[in-house]
Amino acid sequence: MTLHPLAPSRRDVLRTATAFAASALLSRHALAADFPSRPVRMVIPLPPGGATDVIGRFMAQKLGELWNQSVIVDNKPGAGTIVGTQAIARAPADGYTFGIVISAFTINPSLRTDLPYDAVKDFTPLSLLGFPVIALVAIPSFPADDVKGLIEKARAKAGAVSYASLGIGTATHLAGELMNVRAKTGMVHIPYNGSAPAYNDLLSGRVPVGFVLLDSALPHVKAGKLKVLGITNAKRSRIYPDYPTIGETIAGYSLESLFGFVAPAGLPAPVAARLSGDLVKVMQMPDVRHRLAELSVEPVGSTAADFAATIRSEITKWAPVVKAAGVKAE
Repeated sequence: MTLHPLAPSRRDVLRTATAFAASALLSRHALAADFPSRPVRMVIPLPPGGATDVIGRFMAQKLGELWNQSVIVDNKPGAGTIVGTQAIARAPADGYTFGIVISAFTINPSLRTDLPYDAVKDFTPLSLLGFPVIALVAIPSFPADDVKGLIEKARAKAGAVSYASLGIGTATHLAGELMNVRAKTGMVHIPYNGSAPAYNDLLSGRVPVGFVLLDSALPHVKAGKLKVLGITNAKRSRIYPDYPTIGETIAGYSLESLFGFVAPAGLPAPVAARLSGDLVKVMQMPDVRHRLAELSVEPVGSTAADFAATIRSEITKWAPVVKAAGVKAE
């Protein structure tokens, strides 16, 4: 076959394709280099005032200082963090919207069959921030000062003890159900939409005990309005070693939560790398690590790949816990 004299040669086609590829690559790297050139939105899937909100706002402030750009916190609570998490998944994949996820992110796939997103396919993992400490707290008048006493009280009469959690499908919810399974306590679950409403009922005595993030409980503990019965971690916290683990009383009991950052799926690789790297950079700052420790978080600051692996392993880990506890979305 004879080519038309004006038809491009194979060499011309390859040269043009290479030029387009190089141009696209340069554009993507330029995009990452310029990022962020306008305000960035951080979605927090819980209400203002709780420990997650405090940590998110602190990280937003530090990222804003690093970027010399505003990082706007957008609280979107509801449905056990699903509302806010869905908002992250549906945002444009340009790096200008990302958000915090907690253990509910990896629990909900086992708990619900109607999730409006896929926890693995619909997100770009950025970094694992760390592991917060979950505490079992009680009001001062509660007739037990430790886990053993709570178990005795709960077993004395079916439904005698109700416990507050920070929402259906959160680690605080599973912490109580795991205690029910391991110690046959039969406690009644009272879910709240985040820390603020949970503390409203705890501090007023409408619910006697609760599983909450230790950081958010400490001001109330120091004020004598709550007492810590134990923490859910496998080992005593390096930050607060005086608080016993629940596992010291209930053999085999341990449960840890997590905080991490994700963006929508399809984020351009250079932007994802920039966003992930800057998050890690902030988390490695000595003052940030100190502040996270004050907030009862064991700081990590993982790579994106490591956090992706953690998400998959956590989803696998929670499935048998949810099944054993017989937990269902309410």
